[in-house]
Amino acid sequence: MKTSIREISKITGFSPATVSNALSGKRGVNKETAEKILQVAKDRGYINETKITNIKFVIYKKSGEIISDTPFFSSLIEGVEMESRASGYKTIICNLDRSSDEFDQLLEQILNDSTSGILLLATELNEEEVRVFEKASSPVVVVDSWYGKLNFDSVLINSTDSVHNAVEYLISKGHHEIGYLRGEFRIKNFSYRAQGYKRALVQKRIPINEDYQVTLRPTMDGAYRDMDKYLKKNPKLPSAFVADNDIIALAAIKALKQHGYRIPQDISIIGFDDLPFCGISSPSLTTIRVFKQDMGRMAVKRLIDKMQNGSAIHTKTEICTEFIQRDSVRDLNDD
Repeated sequence: MKTSIREISKITGFSPATVSNALSGKRGVNKETAEKILQVAKDRGYINETKITNIKFVIYKKSGEIISDTPFFSSLIEGVEMESRASGYKTIICNLDRSSDEFDQLLEQILNDSTSGILLLATELNEEEVRVFEKASSPVVVVDSWYGKLNFDSVLINSTDSVHNAVEYLISKGHHEIGYLRGEFRIKNFSYRAQGYKRALVQKRIPINEDYQVTLRPTMDGAYRDMDKYLKKNPKLPSAFVADNDIIALAAIKALKQHGYRIPQDISIIGFDDLPFCGISSPSLTTIRVFKQDMGRMAVKRLIDKMQNGSAIHTKTEICTEFIQRDSVRDLNDD
């Protein structure tokens, strides 16, 4: 016979309301109390029999410079909500901000909530910061990152191959001096994109020029200011740049134009993400389209499979991209 909340209340000495709040991960229950209640619930088999009814999309912010209110993350959340709703689950959006005074308390509530499967948006996180989610009471799927030494299922962008192909495209257009606009905050996605950039140049036996790699803050204002400062030094520029994302690319274009450079006549630029305003920028931005809604839906499907069926096998799902040719790349072969 299934253990009830009332029985757990008698064993622990806490009220049924407190037990219910602890098992649901609600605020107001201190850490020690929640841990005692959860341990008894596990020992009595209550948690294992608890039905998961929610999908909790945890937006973990470390610096906040990458994860912001942009169309990329809005589309990702839309995909999560659409697939959750279609599968009969309620979506709970949970912002977990490392700088918040309530961070530790909220983290404990998330980890101890046995009624919600967890989609963890880990864009800004390193391996050590993600490791704590190994203790979660419910299944976890990591979104937008991958940790090879940890046992998490992950759904992310195929960043390395995408940038590799973009650099090869530039080479096919006659560019042999190709720079890289790199985000200052080195998230895993940016590191994968750097690998693609370098791999393409090495394969084509084109020297990697460190002077052509410019580090910019990954915000529109920050990237513009950093690029403006860089250009004031009158550096020798390559004929083309690939950027870690569209925001960095568009900010760099703004600075370049204000310093008298023409895009793409003088400098060609490729972005990454295909945000909605890329098609109406001047010039329109050649970029790499990420299927953001599909990535969210795929993550939900994997999480539901884990919740319903369980699995000792962990998967890494890379979402392929589409290269979008617009007006920010010059074909030097026509000269």
